[in-house]
Amino acid sequence: MQNETCKHGPHRRNFVKEALAGVIGLIAVVIPGLAGLAVMLDPLRRKAAGTLNLRVAALASLPEDGTPVKVPVIADKTDAWNKFSQIPIGAIYLRRKGKEGVEALNVVCPHAGCFVTYQKDRKDYLCPCHDSRFALDGSISSKDSPSPRGLDALQAEVREGQVWVKFQNFHAGKKEKVPV
Repeated sequence: MQNETCKHGPHRRNFVKEALAGVIGLIAVVIPGLAGLAVMLDPLRRKAAGTLNLRVAALASLPEDGTPVKVPVIADKTDAWNKFSQIPIGAIYLRRKGKEGVEALNVVCPHAGCFVTYQKDRKDYLCPCHDSRFALDGSISSKDSPSPRGLDALQAEVREGQVWVKFQNFHAGKKEKVPV
């Protein structure tokens, strides 16, 4: 009987040491691992700004006759891990409406995401991808147009002679205007 006690004795005594060493080892691996994972995934948790209020042009640079002018939208852009300074993030058409009013339209066609072009001779916008046509105000001008909606209007205002636009992109191919 005494031999049996000796057989199991050291194993029982070492169990607490081994269990404690396993717990400490697990803590030593899990906590730094979770901290590293949190740091690595942190940029993915940050939300990018969907709407940017940007100065895009001087009011004086827009023709008074209401002819649209294509203007690049330039801003700082941050993706999950990188920051880029002053790069083109899109484009808009600006046109004067009256003395101080400005209308802004996103150049992206709501049908398939192609860039529309302004046609001076027809005084309308044309999407070269699928022949969608839009009037000066951005509404669909052709009954055969495959576009589900007119061009996306953006909020624009004039402050101290400068045109400011709340720039935003929208999902293509949807009837309703859904922000990206």
